[in-house]
Amino acid sequence: MTNLTRRSLLAGAAATTALAATSLRAQVDMVQAPVDLTGTSILITGCSSGFGKLGAEHYARLGARVFATMRNMPRPEADELRDLAITEELDLFVIEIDVQDDESVMAGVIEAERLNGGPLDVLVNNAGIGLSGPIEVQDMEATQMMFDINVFGCHRMARAVLPGMRAKGGGRIFQMSSQLGRVIAPNTGHYSPAKFALEAMSEAMAYELVPHNIDVTIVEPGGYPTQVWINRNRYASELKSRARPIHTAGYPEAVERMGTEDGSGRSADPMDIPRLIAKTIAMPKGSGPLRTPVSGSAIPQLAINQTTRDTQLAWLGNSGYGPMIKAVHGG
Repeated sequence: MTNLTRRSLLAGAAATTALAATSLRAQVDMVQAPVDLTGTSILITGCSSGFGKLGAEHYARLGARVFATMRNMPRPEADELRDLAITEELDLFVIEIDVQDDESVMAGVIEAERLNGGPLDVLVNNAGIGLSGPIEVQDMEATQMMFDINVFGCHRMARAVLPGMRAKGGGRIFQMSSQLGRVIAPNTGHYSPAKFALEAMSEAMAYELVPHNIDVTIVEPGGYPTQVWINRNRYASELKSRARPIHTAGYPEAVERMGTEDGSGRSADPMDIPRLIAKTIAMPKGSGPLRTPVSGSAIPQLAINQTTRDTQLAWLGNSGYGPMIKAVHGG
C-alpha cells in the first residue's frame, strides 16, 4: 500500500477549529483566492442551473477543460453553455448524462474521456434534488427518486470514472452533500436520509481510495438561493397531489407548506461553492479535506464533523485500517 501519509493538511480538529474561529467574511475571502486550473479536466453533473452551471463556467474560466453534463437534452441551458464556450473561447463541452440511467452514465463518461484524450482528473457529483414533507407522506416513488439521484447517481458516476483515475494514478471526487447531511430538520422528506447515506458512502470511498491517490471531498453547503427551490416545490407539489389522506391527515400544517417554499431571505452568494471547489482542486494531491462546510450563515455541523474524525481515529486509528484512516483525517 502506498501514499498512506499523503494528507499534509488536516481535515480534522485543526481545520475544524480554525474554520469555527474564522469570521464568515474571512471564509468567503478564503474561497475567492484566485487559482489556475490549466491542464485539469473536470466532469460535472447537474449543470443546467445552480452550483453545476456556475461551476462549469468558473472552472473553464480558470483554464480547466470542463465537461458540463445534464439530462433531457436538447435544452436551452445546454445551448447557453455552448454559446458561452464559443464567445469566451472556453475549453467547455456539454454532454448528456442522466445520473439515474446506467447506460447514459457510461456513455457520457466514455465520451468525456474520448474528448479529453484519456481519463478525467476531477468528478464533481453535483446533480441532486430536494423534496419536502413529513417522512410518512413520502411514498415509494418519491423515496426511490430521492435516493436514486442523490445517492445512487453519485455511485454510478464514481464507478464510471474510477477505473480511469486509478489507471492514471490519481484524481479527485467531490460529493455535493449538505448541512442536512449531518444535522436533521423536520419536514424535509428523505433529503437528510439521502445525504447522510451519501456522506457515509463518500467517507468509505475516501479511505479505500487512499492507495490510488484519489481524494474524496464532501462539500456541505448551507441554504443558497438557487434553482433547487423551484424544482423542490415542483416535486413536493406532485407528491402532495397524489398523497393519500390517511398519511397527510397527521401533518396538516407541514403538508400545507409543501410546494410553497421559495428560498426567500437567502442572500448568500452561490459562487462560494465553485470557488471553494476550485481552491481545493488546486491543492497538492493528498492535502484536500474530507469535509468542507460552506455557508452564508451558520455552520451547525462543525462539532459533528470533529466528533466523527476523533471517533474514527480512536476506534480504527491503531487497527489494520489505521493507515487509511490517518491518511484521510491526519493523526
